Amino acid sequence: MQFKPLAHTGILVPEICLGTMTFGEQNTQAEAFEQLDYALEHGLNFWDTAEMYPVPPKPETQGSTETIIGNWIAARGGRDKIILASKIAGPSQGGSHIRDGQTKFIASEIESALDHSLQRLQTDYLDLYQLHWPQRPTNFFGKLGYGNAEANSTQTITNLEETLVALSHEVKKGRIRSIGLSNETPWGTLKFLQLAEKHGLEKIISVQNPYSLLNRTYEIGLSEIAHYEGVGLLAYSPLAFGYLTGKFRHGARPANARVTLFSRFSRYSNAESEWATEQYAQLAEQHGLTLTQLALAFIKQQFFVTSTIIGATNLDQLKENIDAFDVNLSEDILKGIEDIHRQQPNPAP
Repeated sequence: MQFKPLAHTGILVPEICLGTMTFGEQNTQAEAFEQLDYALEHGLNFWDTAEMYPVPPKPETQGSTETIIGNWIAARGGRDKIILASKIAGPSQGGSHIRDGQTKFIASEIESALDHSLQRLQTDYLDLYQLHWPQRPTNFFGKLGYGNAEANSTQTITNLEETLVALSHEVKKGRIRSIGLSNETPWGTLKFLQLAEKHGLEKIISVQNPYSLLNRTYEIGLSEIAHYEGVGLLAYSPLAFGYLTGKFRHGARPANARVTLFSRFSRYSNAESEWATEQYAQLAEQHGLTLTQLALAFIKQQFFVTSTIIGATNLDQLKENIDAFDVNLSEDILKGIEDIHRQQPNPAP
């Protein structure tokens, strides 16, 4: 396992982060404990969760993922061995069942959300606390363009300085060690950085955005910010909801897979994505690799990636994902990836 610095924090994180959003929905607590134990045994001590998890979000399960992780911490007593990240839900996407719909990034709601997350997680601090998505109309969650609807929106937007002041206050209190963004744009990331410098506030140290062979939009703008500002990517959906494992090739729908169970997950099933996935699968086969190995190794080799968030619903998947990070792609394979990308760039933003 290779480790990288989490920006300027002094925290070293493994190149793999364990995503947990299936805990409490597709995974029972017992199954989750198996994954957490296995991950820690193999050096994967960086875990990511959120107050809205598990996914898909429902009132009856909201918070279950954090509760399961908290029960693991209570049972194993290993809080000092793990780097724990969570996220506060933003407006509209989170649903009215989260904090009675008061999902704004203001001081009182940040304090309330953090109170509840810490209680569920049975800890008194988080290593990384992230804004799950922007509290403003913008192009995230699958939208490429910033258009008239966003520009002309009358939605009330929390002042970013107010949000950063509130987060910085929680850092001073010792309840969080560092702060990050998720589903954020280049403008939003730079604005937070500018405000931190101008007012002496806590600096954003990471952005958790989707990044995979089917969605490389992070490279447009945010990768340059990572280079110059040291704000690295925590890449989520690296296997595109399982499409980049090959298990959905030729229309297959295995039982108990997320895409099979939940019709809302259609982001990676368009014709362009299916064509690109098939090309990447054939490229992997030509070089004696699995599609999973190709997809994860590609992300690992990008300079702007701090850690890749992997999720699994069983131990076999988790083992395969971890083992894929032993692969290094040759220049010939990387050229093949770029050839496909040029023909069909970002089919699943």
